[in-house]
Amino acid sequence: MSGFKDFLMRGNLIEVAIAFIIGAAFGTVTTSFTKLVMDVIGKVIGGQPDFSSVAVGGVNIGVFITALISFVITAAVVYFGIVKPYEHMKSRFAKPVVEEPSGPTSEELLVEIRDLLAKSNS
Repeated sequence: MSGFKDFLMRGNLIEVAIAFIIGAAFGTVTTSFTKLVMDVIGKVIGGQPDFSSVAVGGVNIGVFITALISFVITAAVVYFGIVKPYEHMKSRFAKPVVEEPSGPTSEELLVEIRDLLAKSNS
């Protein structure tokens, strides 16, 4: 029973649960924003925001067009709302990498040992 308790209290499980909850809430925001943009697109082209009735050569491609536009809008919201701010904050608060002075290479150490052995033998 304690193993199960340890599994539930493991840090990354809690982080995943929090990410899932926030992701679901953000999904609602993204869906409503996508609907808003689709309504604007519908008003601009003078039709309905749902392109499901569009057909080319008897093949209904409207559902695909609607899904594609929704995907692009969602991807843009995620990129400009999450990825770009995260990258900006990460670069702003990242600690500068301090390079330690490198020591001698293996070859240099071997040459030094060889020279010391040759000196001690003579």
